Amino acid sequence: MSTEPESNPTPRPLGEYLASLRLSKRMSLREVEEASEKAVSNAYLSQLEKGRIGKPSPNILHALATIYGVPYESLMEKAGYIVSKASLPKGARHGRVATFANDDLTPAEEEELRRYLGYLRSFKGKPRNEKS
Repeated sequence: MSTEPESNPTPRPLGEYLASLRLSKRMSLREVEEASEKAVSNAYLSQLEKGRIGKPSPNILHALATIYGVPYESLMEKAGYIVSKASLPKGARHGRVATFANDDLTPAEEEELRRYLGYLRSFKGKPRNEKS
């Protein structure tokens, strides 16, 4: 098994990928546990690397991404939490902005929707002057 991260054209399972990252950093399971300040136990990481745990929580993935120096999003993709834009069919929406809206939104319209959503969210928990 190669210790180089993601040079293989066929995607590797999450556990195998995490094991290759750990080995490339020359870290033991216990060293990862210590580096994560015990957020990721060595026993849990062992189970994860062996494929016995397929979908660790996002906070575990975040801790491992930080320790291994890889993008958090790449671990989230491998775990199946998010889908990369590259894997979507041409013309498909990623779902980041207004998935309920027309498929023909321009980038300017999407930006305007983001700003409006930010405006609406600024009122969260604050009373608004609304007429009943």
